[in-house]
Amino acid sequence: MRTILNTLYRAAGGLAALFIMAIALLVFAQVGLNLADKISAAISGKGVGLTIPSYADFTGFFLAASTFLGLAYTLREGGHIRVTLITGRLPDGARRITEIAVTAIALAMTAFATWYVIQLVLESHEFGDKSAGMVSVPLWIPQIPVALGLAILSIALLDELVELLRGRPPSWEGKGENLLNE
Repeated sequence: MRTILNTLYRAAGGLAALFIMAIALLVFAQVGLNLADKISAAISGKGVGLTIPSYADFTGFFLAASTFLGLAYTLREGGHIRVTLITGRLPDGARRITEIAVTAIALAMTAFATWYVIQLVLESHEFGDKSAGMVSVPLWIPQIPVALGLAILSIALLDELVELLRGRPPSWEGKGENLLNE
């Protein structure tokens, strides 16, 4: 089961990285087209009007996908910002109880958000909601990675909660807080 869960988290993180690459490629292509248009205007006095239709919409969709798909992987790797000002000063028992409580609250909030984003996806599909850009995209398509990312984060938080209740340390322990010391 651990292998399956770790594979799920890594796959979601990999998809997030692919969406970030897609953003970079799309922006790079649009900048190249803008440059070609400026060169054409300088040479002939008239631009050709090269553009990627709705590229700003697509980069926004890709950003949302990369953000939400990367949440579970980032959690497991200790990349989320954690304020340990208080918990770092607590005795081990109190710190453990605090970690369990905070993880349970985060799970409840994330599960709630997951439920409602899934409802949003279904509603967008049912009513045929579309983006308003030059390229009209059914909104349920870019909403799916957001819902998927939240669902995987919910699984990761449940995984963490179960491990904490079993007496194991959280997966992020010793990872993120040491980044500045390296």
